Amino acid sequence: MSKWVLAALPVAMLGWACAANAASINAMVRTPDGIPVEDAAVVLNPASGMPRPALRRATIEQRDREFQPYLTIVTKGTAIDFPNRDPFKHHVYSFSPPNVFEIKLYADKPAKPILFDKSGEVVLGCNIHDWMEAHVLVVETPWFAKSGADGSATIKHLPAGAYRLRLWHPRQRAVVADVKVELKSTDAQHFDMTIDVAPRAVVKKPPPDAGGY
Repeated sequence: MSKWVLAALPVAMLGWACAANAASINAMVRTPDGIPVEDAAVVLNPASGMPRPALRRATIEQRDREFQPYLTIVTKGTAIDFPNRDPFKHHVYSFSPPNVFEIKLYADKPAKPILFDKSGEVVLGCNIHDWMEAHVLVVETPWFAKSGADGSATIKHLPAGAYRLRLWHPRQRAVVADVKVELKSTDAQHFDMTIDVAPRAVVKKPPPDAGGY
């Protein structure tokens, strides 16, 4: 049995034990003016007994000279691939202390993914296209969700217990205080959450130059 499968067993067994009596939460995230907020991270940290997450992979593409998706949430220890779907090269980097890295000019897909092995907020950029920006939030917990265009985020298959609910956004103007949550085995709790978010800057991309960039 591979080490990847063995590493996944603790979480898989926890899922089987809780499947019949699992709780869930739904968060509706809005601005103070009531506008739905997309790309908000809703993260549940257990008060005790943090499970060991399974080893995972994630993907952040470069397409049409943009990173997709804008926000990626992963558990610590996740390896992220950065495939280039454009017909020209990109140069991906991050100066964020949790995960400083650089993938120099490349096409297609790098041979190795980047391991995100420290928790925290990571900002991505491209050394060729200054307007390209994306964010990775690396968390300790396996329980998280990202809000959609309607502002809604749902986390399912939660064991009963005490948690702290964290709300975060890459463009938040201020830190939002955590919310204490107590879940019973069959709870389906709803939270209306507010966060003040700066508008995303819309950058008009120049036409590709003579070299295709």
